[in-house]
Amino acid sequence: MPASTKEEVNVSPNVAVAPPQPERVPDPCQVVIFGASGDLTKRKLLPALYHLQQSNLLPQDFAVVGVARRDLSATFAPDMQDGILKGGGVDNNDPKLKPFVDRIKYFATNFDDDAGFEKLKSYLADLDKELGTRGNRLFYLAVAPEFFADIIQRLGKHGMTQNTGDSWVRVIIEKPFGTDLDSARKLNADIQSVLGENQIFRIDHYLGKETVQNILVFRFGNGIFEPIWNRNYIDHVEITAAESIGIEGRGPFYEAAGATRDVLQNHVMEVLSFVAMEPPDSFAADAVRAEKLKVWRAIEPIPVENTSRGQYGPGQVDGQDVIGYRQEDRVNPESQTETFAALRLEIENWRWAGVPFYLRAGKRLAKRVTEVTIVFKNPPLHLFKGNTSDDKVEPNVISMRIQPDEGIALRFGAKVPGPTTNVRQVNMNFSYAQAFGKSSANGYERLLLDAMLGDGTLFAEGEGVEATWALFTPILEAWKKQGMNFPNYAAGSWGPQASCDLLEREGRQWSSL
Repeated sequence: MPASTKEEVNVSPNVAVAPPQPERVPDPCQVVIFGASGDLTKRKLLPALYHLQQSNLLPQDFAVVGVARRDLSATFAPDMQDGILKGGGVDNNDPKLKPFVDRIKYFATNFDDDAGFEKLKSYLADLDKELGTRGNRLFYLAVAPEFFADIIQRLGKHGMTQNTGDSWVRVIIEKPFGTDLDSARKLNADIQSVLGENQIFRIDHYLGKETVQNILVFRFGNGIFEPIWNRNYIDHVEITAAESIGIEGRGPFYEAAGATRDVLQNHVMEVLSFVAMEPPDSFAADAVRAEKLKVWRAIEPIPVENTSRGQYGPGQVDGQDVIGYRQEDRVNPESQTETFAALRLEIENWRWAGVPFYLRAGKRLAKRVTEVTIVFKNPPLHLFKGNTSDDKVEPNVISMRIQPDEGIALRFGAKVPGPTTNVRQVNMNFSYAQAFGKSSANGYERLLLDAMLGDGTLFAEGEGVEATWALFTPILEAWKKQGMNFPNYAAGSWGPQASCDLLEREGRQWSSL
């Protein structure tokens, strides 16, 4: 929030720390990454696994096996070490590094090659004997969505998906999980014909972020917030997922996805469920997932009139001229793909009835920020109206910053020192970096660890995926029929005017970021 208009009060970093939970170390296992030649493995997955190694959270008997079509046997392990050093904040002299890199293996096969899968099965079995990994497998599908079902079907066909004896098999599937309700249902049916739901881990890396997980602690671990977390005290809720970058050369992917499929249907809806869910009976996976599902099913169908979409044109970001979406590489010069999407929805249950939730996500916006904003109702009687600098009574606001600069801020009114009663808005800020120190973790650490432990709490399940697609598919279909005059917002702005209209027609406005 703008420093020029708000006072800042920092929360002391000398916070009381709860006793640490007992370390949870998984069974010996192999992490087998399909699509290992891609950027995700080097930049995110291997640094995250190494952070777990540094924290003594990996089993002693452990291996990483990269699987891709090109033969990278000679260069894969050194390349992954380079990714760990550059992306993981790791010193080259770390004594744990070499033993870890020695456990990085590689296997080349085409994803449609039955003979290759049979050889992979033998290769992994040989590694079990060599490294003592006991037949436990965590398969990670870091591949394009069109390969998800085929790879899982072939793993099943070649006998690599069965839990046998004391060994286990689990599969992590990257997003996007389907492109609409019908495709999500088909993908669920295809993979569930091979795997049990307790073997399927649909990953959303937002749920690995500390501030997202902290929403639950903030709400359910503190007695001062939960009593006011309802329609009696909250005026509205905003969730923003803004990027200042463009599509970074991913034209074909983004042309097929757009902001709604890429961010709103998954990342933002997951965050929404944490903000809105009822207290679960426990934090076991089934209990948390059940409460999230209740939230999504309580959302009424969203009229297209309560949505807006946009596409960025040329503009300036951070003082630099940038091109419009239609000028990006491998993008249709007449593209109708939205790079911005916003909507208004309501949750029809006892806690939230009548409270609007405003969601927005987009590319090439004014700055990079993902944030949940809880705007509270004003007091019933404005005793201090006329005592504020602009003669306006501003609401109390809780802002939970997910990225960057993770933290939580509380905005409230305070008397300015002096002989007169003047009220000014101030911020009370909690910063993760100040309180706990900066971390090189990227969010995948918790998710990979949980998957190895078989804990699905922070992963999507089949019914939940279909519930969110049921909300967004009618919107996407309506937009496709309508067509739009794009571009309709300049790069470096906060999106099209229509997104502001969603709030302004009800006397509200997006909070300052």
